[in-house]
Amino acid sequence: MPFLKGHGTENDFVIIPDPDGELELSPEAVARLCDRRAGVGADGVLRVVRSAAHPEARHMAAEAEWFMDYRNADGSVAEMCGNGARVFARHLERAGLVEPGDVALATRAGIRRAHIAKEGGDVTIGMGRAELPGGTESTGDAGAGRVRVSAAGREWPARKVGMGNPHAVAFVTDLADAGSLLDAPGVTPPDAFPDGVNVEFVVDRGPRHVALRVHERGSGETRSCGTGACAVMVAAARRDGADPVRDGVPASYTVDVPGGRLVITERTDGEIEMTGPAVIVAEGVLDPALLS
Repeated sequence: MPFLKGHGTENDFVIIPDPDGELELSPEAVARLCDRRAGVGADGVLRVVRSAAHPEARHMAAEAEWFMDYRNADGSVAEMCGNGARVFARHLERAGLVEPGDVALATRAGIRRAHIAKEGGDVTIGMGRAELPGGTESTGDAGAGRVRVSAAGREWPARKVGMGNPHAVAFVTDLADAGSLLDAPGVTPPDAFPDGVNVEFVVDRGPRHVALRVHERGSGETRSCGTGACAVMVAAARRDGADPVRDGVPASYTVDVPGGRLVITERTDGEIEMTGPAVIVAEGVLDPALLS
């Protein structure tokens, strides 16, 4: 069985081409693939399926030929992965399935539009609009959608941000304050995120420049999280009093992650765009026994 390995700011993925949707990927098989000692090793799996061949994506087939069937490292299904979408688009281009330029991708969070720069340049993904409890106009740390997160014996207020998947964004003094992040941070109230949550810890680096660490549900601490970087950008912008839809002025933030750097822009129509690298590092053949 052919596979590829790729990463976006060191958020890494096993890519499984399955254009006709013939492969059954159990949660156990995904977890084995992502095991860094007994498998290939990755933060998640990207199964590449034609939208028309997948029951969850057939309704999007007229608009996007390819569906990104994304799974977390523990085998659980996820709605969307921003870094994964960039790597997915890079694979499609590298395989000759799309040309550089604009391409539509089907995901469980809906259609996402990518722009692939020529000659291996960065990939930009349209990430959709952020969902903020209380509305996108809420500004400041006293805004709606507040929860609390805890790690390493400390606790901080955090903000709920939806980017197709759920996030809790906490601004901290030092990224080391979150500890090892081997275990999922605590979140209160307990019912705030019934399907689990990605938690971002954020510090300021300069004007419209932040850095983060993230614990992704189902994967643990990762080197990067694209939807998390977008959630952080929106939370930082609202904290700083910026709202492009209200102000009529786009806002861009540089977001440093442990694996590199992303540029996140919120347009005046509310669309979030993420730009960053996407690299295919290897390809090979899997022993089918790994999936059985």
